[in-house]
Amino acid sequence: MRVGAFLLAAQFPGQGSGEALHRAVVAARAAEEAGLDGIWLAEHHFVPYGVCPSAVTMAALLLGRTSRIGVGTAVSVLPNAHPVALGEQAALLHVVSGGRFTLGVGRGGPWVDLEVFGGGIDAYEQGFPEALELLLRWLNEPAVGARGPRYAFREVPVVPRPDELDSGVAGCPPRPPVVVACTSRGSVRLAARHGLAMLLGMHCGDEEKAEMVAAYRTEALAAGRSPQEVARVEHISAGVVQVADSRQEAVETLTKAMPGWLRQGLAAHMTVDGRARSMRDPLAYTELLCALHPVGPPELCAQRLGETAERTGISRFALLVEGSGDLAATERNVARLGAEVIPLLQRP
Repeated sequence: MRVGAFLLAAQFPGQGSGEALHRAVVAARAAEEAGLDGIWLAEHHFVPYGVCPSAVTMAALLLGRTSRIGVGTAVSVLPNAHPVALGEQAALLHVVSGGRFTLGVGRGGPWVDLEVFGGGIDAYEQGFPEALELLLRWLNEPAVGARGPRYAFREVPVVPRPDELDSGVAGCPPRPPVVVACTSRGSVRLAARHGLAMLLGMHCGDEEKAEMVAAYRTEALAAGRSPQEVARVEHISAGVVQVADSRQEAVETLTKAMPGWLRQGLAAHMTVDGRARSMRDPLAYTELLCALHPVGPPELCAQRLGETAERTGISRFALLVEGSGDLAATERNVARLGAEVIPLLQRP
């Protein structure tokens, strides 16, 4: 079982962006010290829900400040970026980090970002499959041209080539792994067709995640993927973790801090076209997350992770560690996750 830290650089009430970003950087370094498997970085624009506007830029910083741990984006919003530019960045980080970078991409939402960055609503509603295919070609071919409805250009060489990495590390992938955030059957189908791992959201329970994994297998086999290839794909389950001496203490920590952050963060999202949107009740959502994920003493946290793995077949986790909103508490949470929870998962 592989457990990593999911970092949003969340800006809690009364905090500035700098404080949120500093906490994320400190938590990432603490994750390596604690022996976690990976760091996963979210990307948001114009909202205090998360104040990191470029997950790939933050990944570059953290790859430079760590030496062992994997670093991935969860996710880079593909409709806001040119897939070739993102592919170049991913190849660069793959080569210079010795293969420690993973590129997670997603469709994002119908937010005002699409207006600011020029993609428009069509990039969100129709353009994601074309952009993903072009991105994957860039990471897998020596030269790429495009003749699609959105992207059209003459063939150009891929520089740097991700497969030119010479890490000397056994098992190092020849190119950066790509994962896809999946929230619908359509995105599951797209990931399955390309043989890419899914990143499944923290709002989903085990039953829904198990259904998506089953749907992935069906779609991948229908697309011609072999059963062996499908079995090797390692999907990732996003969640929340808060380690404390008791379940009550852990829940209280999150229910005191997270609703205020969710209220101001989710309310700040603006749709690009004025479409109606509904917002989750912040307290109810926090309570749901506490019920679904490893929140409590170490034994309970390990039990929850084990149950999710057994029910879904997913053995990789990206867990939000900054739910307290406090720097020192986040560092303690990461340290306890590494020292007290992960060893329980490794018992025979």
